[in-house]
Amino acid sequence: MMTELNQPAANEPMTAEMRLSLMIERHRAIDEELTDLQAHPWGDRLLIQRMKKEKLRLRDGIERLKDELIPDLDA
Repeated sequence: MMTELNQPAANEPMTAEMRLSLMIERHRAIDEELTDLQAHPWGDRLLIQRMKKEKLRLRDGIERLKDELIPDLDA
């Protein structure tokens, strides 16, 4: 069941494709935020460091999900 905004209902489980899409979207958003923060020399270095770690964690998760979704060609 989909709501009016083409979003899944709260009680509907997320598919791997949906999780992947959300992770990619969040990764892009963090990248944009980092670009803005790094443009200022007085930016919050601790926040930038945390965001970079989150971005790396998301990248790893995205790669894992892609591996799950794409069948192994050697199998």
